[in-house]
Amino acid sequence: MPWLQVRLAITPEQAATYEDALLEVGAVSVTFMDAEDQPIFEPDLGTTPLWSNTHLLALFEADTDPEALAAHLRLLTDGELPEHQFESIADQDWERSWMDGFAPMRFGRRLWIVPSWHDAPEPDAVNLLLDPGLAFGTGTHPTTALCLQWLDAQELGDCSVLDFGCGSGILAIAALLLGAPRAVGTDIDPQALEASRDNAGRNGIAEERFPVYLPADLPQEPADVVVANILAGPLVSLAPQISGLVKPGGRLALSGILAEQAEEVRAAYASDFLLDPTATQDGWVRISGIRR
Repeated sequence: MPWLQVRLAITPEQAATYEDALLEVGAVSVTFMDAEDQPIFEPDLGTTPLWSNTHLLALFEADTDPEALAAHLRLLTDGELPEHQFESIADQDWERSWMDGFAPMRFGRRLWIVPSWHDAPEPDAVNLLLDPGLAFGTGTHPTTALCLQWLDAQELGDCSVLDFGCGSGILAIAALLLGAPRAVGTDIDPQALEASRDNAGRNGIAEERFPVYLPADLPQEPADVVVANILAGPLVSLAPQISGLVKPGGRLALSGILAEQAEEVRAAYASDFLLDPTATQDGWVRISGIRR
């Protein structure tokens, strides 16, 4: 069925007031959107930062009276509404729409990431079948793409691999399909571990080849290859731990790093690694190197 959508142009200070008011008058969903494509870099833990110019979108049943709705919002917020508009939007199968927009992608010479509902474009290539689950890594983000390209260029035949912050398991599974005999994954989110297990099974990878752990349970065994696609802040603060998980002579790839954060991350690893030139894509970077 169609919906009535109200769009309010708000400031961060107005967010809680209007979110509560919209839910009070019967909104079935409330969503915050950036009005100016303004990035938010690594918010503090426990915070939900908003953009300086934010659009608040709320959906109502199609037969909701816009004038009555506006009047009720004015009463609840004790003032005139900020800039706003009402529009009718058609219903759609949101999951189907999202699935249609996620197509197979190639990384490097050999590797394809193929949604589990698609046929592989090149059946004889290295095809990783992926169901992203709860929005974990799909390969579409530049940081994941940078790591996949790096893995595709590595010789992994005799290597143990650690995926630090494994999410969907995409990096570890790619390494296994590219020839690594065994990989380990770790993530702070139990749902990420479940997504990793599901995607490993989808690719015919036995659990003993790809065990996954919460950080507290991770065996402290150095690996030949470590990939960590998380964020710059944790990469810097966890540098001693991550470095210690790479064998001497082993290889490391780090991403989740904005271009302006690259030097800080490089400095945190420079004493332990012979670092390669920084690779960049769409404002994000990958830092790689060999353990001294």
